[in-house]
Amino acid sequence: TLLLSIDVSVLHLAVPHIGAALDPSASQMLWIIDIYGFLIAGFLVTMGTLGDRIGRRKLLLIGAAAFGVASLAAVFADGPATLIAARAAMGLAGATLMPSTLALIMNMFHDARQRGVAIAVWVTMFSVGIALGPVVGGAMLEYFWWGSVFLLGVPIMALLLVAGPLLLPEYRDEEAGGLDLTSAALSLAAILPVIYGLKEIANDGFGAVPVAALVVGLVVGVLFVRRQRSLESPLMDLALFRTPTFRTALVTLLLSMLVAGGTYLMVTQFLQLVGGLTPMKAGLWLLPAAFALIVTAVVSPMAASRFRPAYVVAAGLAVSAVGHLTLFLADSSSGIAQVVTGFAFVYAGGGPLIALGTDIVVGSAPPERAGGAAALSETSTELGMALGVALLGSLGAAVYQAGVKVPEGAPEYAGDTLAGAVEAARGLPA
Repeated sequence: TLLLSIDVSVLHLAVPHIGAALDPSASQMLWIIDIYGFLIAGFLVTMGTLGDRIGRRKLLLIGAAAFGVASLAAVFADGPATLIAARAAMGLAGATLMPSTLALIMNMFHDARQRGVAIAVWVTMFSVGIALGPVVGGAMLEYFWWGSVFLLGVPIMALLLVAGPLLLPEYRDEEAGGLDLTSAALSLAAILPVIYGLKEIANDGFGAVPVAALVVGLVVGVLFVRRQRSLESPLMDLALFRTPTFRTALVTLLLSMLVAGGTYLMVTQFLQLVGGLTPMKAGLWLLPAAFALIVTAVVSPMAASRFRPAYVVAAGLAVSAVGHLTLFLADSSSGIAQVVTGFAFVYAGGGPLIALGTDIVVGSAPPERAGGAAALSETSTELGMALGVALLGSLGAAVYQAGVKVPEGAPEYAGDTLAGAVEAARGLPA
């Protein structure tokens, strides 16, 4: 999870270097950046269920080998099309790794407290990776060529291929039926347009194309659900949604990641556009929040063994509220320290909800369906992050546009976004 999340954020630093070396078009560059995350989100449900059928360790090792090979292909890509294909393969392989690892945790740790701590460590690695991505990428690009940012995964995947068969148990559902390819296609056709539409809304605001993509995704999603109800061995076990705790935890995870995604966007923009930090320095300032999340997420299962989990989550949400209030009171004169402190409180408060919520979602499923439940947990996280960036990003842009006054003689695009204003300011005479 740490490696996969680093790969999400590390590429942004390498974009100028890739542009100079491979000369991609604007459209090709967007695909280089986005296709990795698109395919991870699109194939999570399919790969989680596939792991239940063929074996979670087996799928994990296949995915590790594919990820390593795809990373090497990205390292030595000699053109935009080759790099897009390599990134697509990395995304497909990444979708096998995430639900397999979480489902294996359910098989390896039978004690509820130990399992809770293991899941807490697992879920926090995503946030740590997002923060480390710019730091690691900046260090790599400082001394090596652009392809070096993709080398990070190769030794880790090689180690997993050696140690996995020795240390990890195998588990599969012996009574599961075959994989329904029509359901897999419908799942992909439902999730990808939704993720694409949300990303486009975040980048350019509401328009005909992203709205149409959302509608198409939702319509196909309805068809997907109807097909699952008619299958004896469905790709997604809809019976899980009849459990109130499962439904509540899944929706709560989605909403919490919505807030986290939007807050992360605003904080990173403040650090870079208002604070004037480079991506690498901004990543360093985000590390306190990531470490605060680790601490509270790991401690929360132990606290939940002594107190009701609802009380632990509520206490965390109160801490998050303090963080959001601190961010609300920040302005351009507050300094970076107040924003970083507020963001650390936000992340610290979210740790119990993310750790305990994920444990509830995956723990609600029978052991033979743990892979599918893990995939649903991660899909809700991906959708929540995308929704947060799209909705809160659009709201932030609207507030900026309503309040900014563009000076006479300044470019019109300075009134569209804060990034546009910073770019316009750089072009003004000293």
